[in-house]
Amino acid sequence: MNNTEKIIDAVFVGLGYIGLPTAAFAASKGLNILGVDVNPQVVETINQGKIHIIEPYLDSLVKDVVRNGYLRAALKPQQAEAYFIVVPTPFKQNHRADISYVEAGTKAVIPFLKEGDLFVIESTSPVMTTEKMAALIWKERPELKDKIYIAYCPERVLPGNVIYELENNDRVIGGINTESTQKAIEFYSRFVKGTLHPTNARTAEMCKLTENSSRDVQIAFANELSMICDKADINVWELIELANKHPRVNILQPGAGVGGHCIAVDPWFIVSDFPEQAQIIKRSRETNDYKADWCANRVIETCQQYEIEKGREPIVACMGLAFKPNIDDLRESPAMYIVSRIISESPADILVVEPNISKHKTFNLTSYDEAYKKADIVVWLVAHSPFFLLEKDNEKIELDFCGIRK
Repeated sequence: MNNTEKIIDAVFVGLGYIGLPTAAFAASKGLNILGVDVNPQVVETINQGKIHIIEPYLDSLVKDVVRNGYLRAALKPQQAEAYFIVVPTPFKQNHRADISYVEAGTKAVIPFLKEGDLFVIESTSPVMTTEKMAALIWKERPELKDKIYIAYCPERVLPGNVIYELENNDRVIGGINTESTQKAIEFYSRFVKGTLHPTNARTAEMCKLTENSSRDVQIAFANELSMICDKADINVWELIELANKHPRVNILQPGAGVGGHCIAVDPWFIVSDFPEQAQIIKRSRETNDYKADWCANRVIETCQQYEIEKGREPIVACMGLAFKPNIDDLRESPAMYIVSRIISESPADILVVEPNISKHKTFNLTSYDEAYKKADIVVWLVAHSPFFLLEKDNEKIELDFCGIRK
C-alpha cells in the first residue's frame, strides 16, 4: 500500500503559522496526515519537505515526516477520520469577525464527511461559530445530524516555541455535546502531553478570546505607562523593573503597539458582539492601536527637530518589521504601520531593517549593521536578538520603543 492509499487519520485545512506545525507534529507521532492549502506554492514547498515560514525546528520536522510518508499536502481534502479547520479569522472594516475562511474550509470538507468522523475548528472564532458550522454541515448533509462529532479546540502556542508548546501546553476542548468533546479529547491525546480540559463549544470559544483580551489589557497598561513616563521624563523600563519587585505586581513590557493575528484581533470579536459590556477590553484595544501612532509621531517630530538643529534631513534606521521578536510574521504588525507612516510623512532618508525576511514587496531592506552604521536616528521597533549585539553609538539619536537599550 503506497502513501496515497493509506487511511488518512486527519486532514488539516490551512497550512500557515499554526496549521503546518500542528499537522507536522501530529504526523511525527505516527499519524497519517493530509495538509490542505489553497496556495499551490505552499503545497509544492511542503511536498518537497521544505517550509514557507520561519519557526524553530519546524524545517527538520517537516523534512522528516514528509520523507517518512506521514505528511503530504494537497489543494483539496480527501476522506479521513478527522478534519481540522486551521485558517485565519481576520476582522472586517467594522471590526466584526470575518469567518468566511472558516466557512470555506468547512464547505471544502463537507463532501468527505461520513458517520463517526470528527470535525474540529481550531481557528480563533466568535462565540457560536462552531454551532453555525454544525448547522451548515447538517444543512448540506442532513443524514449526518447527530452522527458526527463536532468540537472547538483553540490553539494557544507562542510563535518561536510552537513545537514544544503543541506537545506540552494544556488544551481546552469544547464539543457541541459531551460525546463530541470526548471524541476530540481522544484524538488530541494521541499527540498532546498537556492536560485536555473538557467544556462546551461556546465556553471554549470565549476562553480563547478571553486569554488574548486579558493579555491585551495588560499590555495596554504597560503601553499607557510608557507614554506617561515619556511625558514625565522617567525611564519606563527601570520603573517597571522596580514596581515588579512588589510580590503581587507583574507589569508587562511596553512596545510599539500590539500585532499578530491573535492579540491584535481577537478582542474585537468580544467588543463587536458585546459592545455595551466590553468597555475595558475596547479601551485597551484602542490604547494599543494608538501606541503605534504615538511612536510614529515621536519619530516624525524627532526628524523635524534634527533638521532644525542640523540643517539637513536625517538618515533614519527603522529596526524591525515583524510583530514580535525573532520571527518573520508581519501580520497586524505595529512596526509595519509605523514605518509606513514615517516614510509617507517624513522627507528623511529611511532605512528599513528586518533580519528575518530576505525581501519585502513594499520596502527595500537594509542589513541591521549597515543601517545602524549609516543612521543619524535609530528607531528600535522590534527586539530581535541580533539587535542587542550592536554596540551603542552615543553620537546617534536612539528612540527605543521595545527595550533594546533599557
